[in-house]
Amino acid sequence: MKTKNIFTYAAAALTLAGASSCSGFLDKEVDLTLQPDLVFSDYDQTRGHLAYAYTYLPDAFEGYSDTQFRLSNDCMTDNAVDYWGVAYYHAINADSYDATNHFFANHYWNGRTAGIRHCNQFIKNARPEVVGNAEKSGDDNKLYDRWVAEAHVIRAILQFDLCTWFGDVPLLGDDAEGNPLMLEPSMQLPPRTLAAEVLQWVANECDKYKDALPFRYSNEAENWGRVNGAAAYALKSRALLYLASPLYNPSGDQARWTAAAKAATDFIDANRRCSNPYRLYTYNNDDINENYYRCFTTNPVYNNEYILSRSVWTTRNLEYFNAPCGFTGSISATGYCNPTQNLVDAYETTNGLAIDKDSKYDPQNPYVNRDPRMAQTIFHHGMIWGDTDEARPLNMNYDDNFHGADYARGNGGTATGYYCKKYVYNIRWDGTVGDQPHACPIFRYAEILLNAAEALNEAGRSTEALPYVNEVRDRVGMPPYTITNKEQLRERLQNERRIELCFEDHRWFDLRRWKLHEQNVSGDAEAALPYYRQVYNLYGVSITGYDESLADPNSDLTYTYGPSRVDPKVTFRAPKNYFLPIRHDELIRTGYEQTPGW
Repeated sequence: MKTKNIFTYAAAALTLAGASSCSGFLDKEVDLTLQPDLVFSDYDQTRGHLAYAYTYLPDAFEGYSDTQFRLSNDCMTDNAVDYWGVAYYHAINADSYDATNHFFANHYWNGRTAGIRHCNQFIKNARPEVVGNAEKSGDDNKLYDRWVAEAHVIRAILQFDLCTWFGDVPLLGDDAEGNPLMLEPSMQLPPRTLAAEVLQWVANECDKYKDALPFRYSNEAENWGRVNGAAAYALKSRALLYLASPLYNPSGDQARWTAAAKAATDFIDANRRCSNPYRLYTYNNDDINENYYRCFTTNPVYNNEYILSRSVWTTRNLEYFNAPCGFTGSISATGYCNPTQNLVDAYETTNGLAIDKDSKYDPQNPYVNRDPRMAQTIFHHGMIWGDTDEARPLNMNYDDNFHGADYARGNGGTATGYYCKKYVYNIRWDGTVGDQPHACPIFRYAEILLNAAEALNEAGRSTEALPYVNEVRDRVGMPPYTITNKEQLRERLQNERRIELCFEDHRWFDLRRWKLHEQNVSGDAEAALPYYRQVYNLYGVSITGYDESLADPNSDLTYTYGPSRVDPKVTFRAPKNYFLPIRHDELIRTGYEQTPGW
């Protein structure tokens, strides 16, 4: 569904790679129309095989191509709910799937293991005499070495992703002799390796290959989207951050936080030495109210904050399934992805305070004087939206005798009073504006800064953490943190990460690695907490009193806060829901024990 330069050559590899992408990863290798000896004796076919490996990379937008059942994975966290009744997320939130019918278990297990096998095929079979490995100036220096390093880093990304979904997983890298593991039916199966060991292996792989790649390609017109050295540095930073976190570090080993801090600051140091460094995106330094929103609606090819993304997708699907449902034309928005009040309340006031800590916050006038990222991420009642012909205030009114145009329509609507604005272009709904380029980052520079801040704080170096988080806050004009108490700063850093990285496939994993569900114990126990600190109970807002006959129909409204009309409660059972189950048929095939709790 998505194309960019690197995928130009992917078609040549389809017959070689496609057979493994939809079956169990231990299935016998099928007969190939093009045998490996033929593929890897040809430069273009070799390049195509590597290009196809990129199609296995994680993509936070992939759900939008199957929108009857999936959207953003934040819809199975406390950040959002999916309005559409048949979405897979409802069963996730209710914990009503099992190992025989768990869509996500099947999808992520098969997809990631197939991608790892594809990378191993390339690493084993690519030939320097075919690719060329001469010393050259520019990006193509020692090209064979570079391509093999790309494949290794892609493999490490997929192994990391497999681990974070399933916990202890087979390590599918190299055999005892250091050769890429090519699984055959008669082989002794790799055991499920402890998750902590897998994360350390990922970090070690990054160390091996990060300097075999340009930190950033000099010719991004040709190489944008390729794995580079910066992506390897970023992966190491994330892997070691997870390794240090409570879920993977039950003993609280402080040395792990020190290592995670170094990995993040190593990226930042290497980036400073780069002639074209990554940096936080700014659209207009004189108007910070557009900086964050524009980061995700500027063609990512020209965005210096994106380190790596799956690809660019030219589409209007994100507009169709995220924008408020009252905008209609030749296509009609449905707005299935509904941010929760929990997320909305996580945005501080412009004083830099949580809303329950700021006496000036008014829950009956809730959207004024708030962190600018809120209005750049979330559609709320009264916000102006639409182009010059259709611009109007959004109306999410929910009176018994009158529902606003943006509250519900046909199959679309909001269960919380909100819609997701992040990534959504302000285009006409009559079809006169074409599809727009979208991409969700796998790694972006803001994450690296937040990784550094979190790891430094947990390593007992809170003062050193502050400049990194404050750089992220300064981009949107939020006041700097001055907190040096470790526990207090931890709470604010977790909140900062939540709002900065929402809808980028971080929240599911952050909730688990921090073990926030166990801190709150249950929905009943947490009910007295502010909404933004609750992870079991999901909330929204009902807005009543709208009168379009008034000069200002948005005045004299009543905001009533309560349970979301969809998925008002999340079920979480430890240790079961920390990781997905392995599909039952895969257990039979492999002989593995099931994930704990399943």
